[in-house]
Amino acid sequence: MDHTEFNDRVSSLSEGSYAGLPIASAPEEDDDEELPAAGEVAWRMGVETYDAEESFEEQFARFVEKVDTAAVKAIIIGGWEEAYENDSSTIVRLLADNAGRFPALRSLFLGAMQGEECEISWIRQSDITPLLEAFPLLERLEIRGGSDLGLRPVRHGNLKVLRFETGGLPAGVVRAVGACDLPALEYLELWLGISDYGGDATVADLAGILSGERLPALRHLGLQDSEIQDEIAAAVAAAPIVTRLESLSLSMGSLTDEGAEALLSGQPLTHLKRLDLHHHYLSDALVERVRKALPEAEIDLSDQEDIRNDWRYVAVSE
Repeated sequence: MDHTEFNDRVSSLSEGSYAGLPIASAPEEDDDEELPAAGEVAWRMGVETYDAEESFEEQFARFVEKVDTAAVKAIIIGGWEEAYENDSSTIVRLLADNAGRFPALRSLFLGAMQGEECEISWIRQSDITPLLEAFPLLERLEIRGGSDLGLRPVRHGNLKVLRFETGGLPAGVVRAVGACDLPALEYLELWLGISDYGGDATVADLAGILSGERLPALRHLGLQDSEIQDEIAAAVAAAPIVTRLESLSLSMGSLTDEGAEALLSGQPLTHLKRLDLHHHYLSDALVERVRKALPEAEIDLSDQEDIRNDWRYVAVSE
């Protein structure tokens, strides 16, 4: 799979599609409109986070009654009641307990809320391990929100895409990802965030990922949105996993010339087809050096921040 296929695989929800399928809303109460074929759309479920008129459980019950769940390939879970106070454990339990109803499910996004619904660092998640255990054929799992997020090391033989969008990813989750046995995983993306919002991972917590021992198929690695982006770049420069990557992202964080220097002085990166460093604090000179070092690669050095500013911020935090 080349890097353009990677980009297709993680296409934005805002583009009106998910996992290559157009998005359709779950049927509403007393909705008599003809539903699309269950396997030809990505189904979005979710209720208002403020003053919800029905519970998520009620909407879910209606969904499994009206939709041919045996054909459903992709599900997007948006809001649940007071997601800033109530964690996602009820949703995780509902999905896991009903896994037998969804034999064709291959893609799942949990917590797909916009800021006006719930800020990313206010979204209360939970232990999402039961989703991996209940859906052994799942190929894509994406989580938004890091508060209370948990993961236990598991083996999953079919997962190809794993993404965590957070303003602060707990160190325990980072370590668990590295301890998971994921032989089919091709695309891994972690928004590490900042310590103020629970992003307490250190470079040492990334050791399991950077070794690549349990990720033999990985072709894209994103370690992004970090306030320690320079330290991460230095670790990546010597990481065994880099030799097999086609695409690398150290974007969205507080990367400076120090981190870029470390990256360029480490192992060769000329095999990469894509390097994403957007939202950075590099000088013009370092921007040019990066471009010259990888003349054949597609490089994103957009969103160059003001290096004169002592306060350096990540792209996504609260």
